[in-house]
Amino acid sequence: MRILIAPDSFKGTYGAADVAEAVATGAESAGHRAVRMPVADGGEGTLDALLGPLGLERVEAAAVNPWRVPCRAVFGIGPDGTAVVELAAASGITTPHDGPRDAVTADTYGTGMLMATAAQRGARHIVVAAGGSATTDGGLGAIAAIDDAGGLGGARVTVLTDVTTRYTDAARVFGPQKGADPATVEALTRRLEETALSLPRDPREVAGTGAAGGFSGGMWARFGAELRSGADFVLDSVGFDAAVRDADLVVVGEGRLDGQSRAGKIVSAILARCDGVPVVAVVGSVGDDLGDYRTRFTDVVVASDTGAMIRAGAGLRL
Repeated sequence: MRILIAPDSFKGTYGAADVAEAVATGAESAGHRAVRMPVADGGEGTLDALLGPLGLERVEAAAVNPWRVPCRAVFGIGPDGTAVVELAAASGITTPHDGPRDAVTADTYGTGMLMATAAQRGARHIVVAAGGSATTDGGLGAIAAIDDAGGLGGARVTVLTDVTTRYTDAARVFGPQKGADPATVEALTRRLEETALSLPRDPREVAGTGAAGGFSGGMWARFGAELRSGADFVLDSVGFDAAVRDADLVVVGEGRLDGQSRAGKIVSAILARCDGVPVVAVVGSVGDDLGDYRTRFTDVVVASDTGAMIRAGAGLRL
């Protein structure tokens, strides 16, 4: 049996490549042919997923964390002038920081520094994976950093996201998970309203402009950024459609399969492209709100460590 193994990372525990390798090892031990295709949805792991397919070189550069403390961060750049920046590398909610992790002062200046550095190194197309931010600055920090560095030299910008949230809804939807209490959410929302009116274009009615605390809207308004589904961009880049045509079975994976998995996540994007090819989910856990979404899979297997992933691969059946 030909099995296409295309998992996302298990956030905070196993990278997508590690999951793919473990499941493939089990599948091959059972005599199957396994194709490893680690993927991502525009958040954590997007750079890793695109390194090989886009021929990217890792570049370490100076940046600042969301509270303007100097740090180092990595982005990728390829021979065709495509650069991939993960916003979470410098502006992420898990970025190391010794001081208060204040939701109001957190900004995207460090991400703008990385984008400007990529442009200075010859990037003509800068792709920013917008997942996992600590910020609700409407993109102003990144805009300031880019302006301070002299611009992007004409490079076009694409922002990858898995949400359709609009600009001024960003604080309400995402602020609490970044440490904002109700009063802070109101203050951040007012700030986004004011920022929207100060930008060259008004992002408030454009779907997806609220991603990463409005970063995507700031990039759209100031630099004409294209807003794209991170999942679809990654699947196109890794050649998923061609690979699935040769597959008898597809394996997807993520840390938690739940009701949110159907809303723009990589699992839902893969299901939409499988066209009758059966899909098995190998996941770290299953949410109580999964409901009838479970029926989309031939099987759902919980595997929270490497050994369990190998056993899951060995037990794959049509």
